[in-house]
Amino acid sequence: MNPQNENRNRTILVTGAASGIGAALCRRLAAPDITLFIHTRANRTGAEEVARAVEAKGGRSHLLLGDLADTGVAADLIASVASEGRLDGLVANAGFADKTPLASLEDDALAHSLAAITGGFHRLCRAAMPLLQAAEVGRVVAVSSFVAHRFQLDGVSMPASAAAKAGLEALARALAVDLAPHGVTVNCVAPGYVQKQAGAHAALNAESWRRAAERIPLGRLGQPDEIAALIEFLLSPDAAYITGQTIHADGGMGL
Repeated sequence: MNPQNENRNRTILVTGAASGIGAALCRRLAAPDITLFIHTRANRTGAEEVARAVEAKGGRSHLLLGDLADTGVAADLIASVASEGRLDGLVANAGFADKTPLASLEDDALAHSLAAITGGFHRLCRAAMPLLQAAEVGRVVAVSSFVAHRFQLDGVSMPASAAAKAGLEALARALAVDLAPHGVTVNCVAPGYVQKQAGAHAALNAESWRRAAERIPLGRLGQPDEIAALIEFLLSPDAAYITGQTIHADGGMGL
């Protein structure tokens, strides 16, 4: 089968999909030939709203809850997806920002970031490998962050998040090597400052967000849908020759 023509009956798992980038991605992907597994740690209301939007566009959706810091959750999520008999795309988007400075960062807090973000991705991929290897067009996209690359954050330090996201990127590169013989691609997207939904948790206050926008060459924050558009492309058959990469979507902040 020609992978360039294979774009039907896809099953995709998106973690952290109740708001922000994950929710925007689900809305973009929604179509009659797409089954979406919409994961959230605890925001059932947000996930249900996303599911309704998916189904309004003719897509199928399943809601999954669980904290990926818990070691058994990833395998349970993949077992639920396996009930569909296939997994074509895995998007590891779940995570959180911890701005605790290194001098104040307790062992437990660092361990929690690593368990939820780096460890959660590892366990998801380990459980999903047989399904991904069997996919006609297998895709993995992990959502990283600029904090793993840039540390001039106007006095805000995020060492726990930086370590967790850097580990995520390293695991993604290793997975890209392991899955390449099966035609499965694995990439990371590293967003810059992205606009939060109203009422959503934010690591920065309003003044810090304003100053952040001033440092971005494009002069504004990114929108969740703009990051989702890049992820959608990496999930597509057209991205078949891109793997092992971390692609920055930061409005030029890394220049």
